[in-house]
Amino acid sequence: MRVPVELADEQERAVDAEDLLDLARHVLTQRRVPAEMDVTLLLVDRATMAQLNAVHMGQEGPTDVLAFPIDEPGESPPDVPAVLGDVVLCPEVAAEQAPRFDRSAHEELRLLTVHGLLHLLGMDHAAPEEEREMFALTDRLLASHRRGAGDP
Repeated sequence: MRVPVELADEQERAVDAEDLLDLARHVLTQRRVPAEMDVTLLLVDRATMAQLNAVHMGQEGPTDVLAFPIDEPGESPPDVPAVLGDVVLCPEVAAEQAPRFDRSAHEELRLLTVHGLLHLLGMDHAAPEEEREMFALTDRLLASHRRGAGDP
């Protein structure tokens, strides 16, 4: 049984939603997230992302990804619905920044999806060592998804 992942697309840019859903399920399976937890990927436009960034992060302007953790794995009783959280992505910002990293817009969105999910799982990149660990794990998860198997 896999972790239920839903995707809500509230923006106009074309995206490969099925690939993002499959990637999210892969990451959650690899990180051994209990199957009874729910996750939502939300795709929004620049204006919505700017508003969320201002309200929740105190930052001006849109960002590429925000993560809103709710429950930690194993924290909810077995008979109570558990929600890992929401990952909010802005495909337009991802497309704008992708060339700086020599990636396509979709590759950037994939990376941001993994990044957001790792934030839901408690990872951060405030300290240099945390950043190295989080980005290395992101690379391993993306590579293992492309291979279709493997435990990062």
